[in-house]
Amino acid sequence: MHIGIIGTGYVGLVTGACFAEFGLFVTCVDKDEKKIKSLEKGLIPFYEPGLDELVKRNIKQGRLKFTTKIAKAVESLVIFIAVGTPRRGDGSADMKYVEEVAREIAGHLDGYKVIVTKSTVPVGTGEKLREIISKQLKAKSYQLSAINFDIVSNPEFLREGSAIEDFMRPNRVVIGAKSQQAVAIMKDLYKPLYLIETPFVITNNETAELIKYASNSFLAAKISFINEMANLCEKVGADVHMVAKGMGLDPRIGPKFLHPGPGYGGSCLPKDTNALLKMAEENNVRLGIVEASVKTNEKQKEFMVKKIKDAIGMLEGKTIAILGLSFKPNTDDIRDAPSLYIIKSLLKGKANIRVYDPVVRSLELIAKSKELIANDSTLPALSSKLITYCKDAYDAAKGADALVIVTEWNQFRNLDLDRIKKLLKGSYFFDLRNIYEPQRLKEKGFRYFCVGRA
Repeated sequence: MHIGIIGTGYVGLVTGACFAEFGLFVTCVDKDEKKIKSLEKGLIPFYEPGLDELVKRNIKQGRLKFTTKIAKAVESLVIFIAVGTPRRGDGSADMKYVEEVAREIAGHLDGYKVIVTKSTVPVGTGEKLREIISKQLKAKSYQLSAINFDIVSNPEFLREGSAIEDFMRPNRVVIGAKSQQAVAIMKDLYKPLYLIETPFVITNNETAELIKYASNSFLAAKISFINEMANLCEKVGADVHMVAKGMGLDPRIGPKFLHPGPGYGGSCLPKDTNALLKMAEENNVRLGIVEASVKTNEKQKEFMVKKIKDAIGMLEGKTIAILGLSFKPNTDDIRDAPSLYIIKSLLKGKANIRVYDPVVRSLELIAKSKELIANDSTLPALSSKLITYCKDAYDAAKGADALVIVTEWNQFRNLDLDRIKKLLKGSYFFDLRNIYEPQRLKEKGFRYFCVGRA
């Protein structure tokens, strides 16, 4: 079977490469000619473990192709829409790219097609796309009976850093459609997953669209809840890790997403929680738990900054080493990363920042993060000169008054603490991911601060 993927961002490229690995013939489309040329050479524009090898192998075997021509994708029986739905100022998802693609697809339809939304889209998008495409076809005097199509919602549940495993061995596949023919075709696409008995959720478009938002919002709520418990633990002398363990052993709760820290970030949870709140508002429904989760997440980042300020006092003239820019390990995604909020706040106090991240090292990403941090009217005019990007964790620690671990990269879990102690000018060690044991750090002579452990 041939399928088309429109959009070669994170979701589109992972989806295309994995379907090609299943043995399908995949055509990926993007308007960015430079990006397409790079992809044809197997060069990946973002960091995802194992994806570059997967792309190169399937290009070589002729199952994965890239083009700027959307007509090539529309030649396929199944066409996936995997373009971005960025957050608007009011929190809602911006659908202009999805709708633009729908119009372009309509302009090339020549027979029955299954058009699949892989992008995270608001409830009602399936019907909206059906209207857009039907209107386009009608405007061209096509016979709708001759050129039929179905709209399917097939949300993605890919975790950055483990996306290939999530696609190849998912915990569920959600298919929302009104046509049994479309459902049968989608099941055929995912046929390899039947061998590992993957659960399939077959429902209507609206339900499938909402499942993605509900899932991410629930995960956000779990993170915000354990962060609130962590803050209480610090006040009453409890250990949040034991609290989380005691909770997680209850199968009704489960252990995942009960890890305290500086708050959630990335491309999904912040965007999807806000989009869900906007959808609820438009339908006169208040989602109090989701609303509280979003507010708690913002307060958690503020609390991390307060923890640092309360310990070291006046920030002006102090040098602080930041380890980790990405919102989580094994990705270069810095969107809504807690690190950016923390760095901005420290810069407002006129602190000097020395930062290191194992993957956010390319000039493009460094420039992007520097722009996000420095080009802010609320920051001192010379903020960009107050940030130094370092070659490794030890370089970042050199001459710093304090060290702050923001992202729990594996290489930060086993630092040479004696070397770090000698390099630091001060002795403050802020472990915002709780990857070290407090007693060990104290024995090394650090003034150690963590999250949720008294």
